[in-house]
Amino acid sequence: MPVLNETRHLVKASDFPPPTPGRLRLYSMRFCPFAERTILVLAHKNIPYEVVNINLKDKPDWFLKRNPLGLVPVLEQDDKIVYESQICNDYLEDIFPQNPLRSKDPYVRARQNIVTAGLGKFIGHSYKLAREPTPEAKEEMNTYLDTYENLLEKPFFSGDEVGLLDFHMWPWVERMLAYKEFTGYEISQERFPKLNAWIARMWEVPAVKATAIPGWALLEFAKSYKEGTPRYDEIEI
Repeated sequence: MPVLNETRHLVKASDFPPPTPGRLRLYSMRFCPFAERTILVLAHKNIPYEVVNINLKDKPDWFLKRNPLGLVPVLEQDDKIVYESQICNDYLEDIFPQNPLRSKDPYVRARQNIVTAGLGKFIGHSYKLAREPTPEAKEEMNTYLDTYENLLEKPFFSGDEVGLLDFHMWPWVERMLAYKEFTGYEISQERFPKLNAWIARMWEVPAVKATAIPGWALLEFAKSYKEGTPRYDEIEI
């Protein structure tokens, strides 16, 4: 993965690291699933970039000037700043055409964007399941996954090859697998054979292999976050 350099998680008192002219910069947080979406795209397209990690509990003012929402990912290159993961990824797709991740067919793109827009409810419920893994929450997740099981008609959600839709969904599926020890929730092979086959294929995607965080580390960070003291830099991978 072409990461040129990476900082620790900078805080409010941290000085602003001067950018290098012409170099693409990603403001991130190591364990953020939204930032992971953009990291996957950067890796897939083999785009060189630097990473400035942000402590999201103690954000520098200079970061808030770049994104008043205070969220990652944020892309910056010279005087251009873009944020929100889906927008960042569309922007990268537009300016770096190599290894395309979108269909050339406008209708196919529109249908995939509809699915991406609907991921919000799935993402919200994945957080609910992680917080309170009740039998009701598990069955509700099964109901959400029924929808995606039925959508899978080809090897990937994006078609015959991996695409943006797959990368937009993957970080939460990855975490669902990592949190199994805590939640007791498993994506049933019997109920979701196509989803499980998709998961196996995703683990073989080069960008996923290059950027994957071990499940134990995702779980450790989630525990620390729940306790109110996120271990941004203390978890060695």
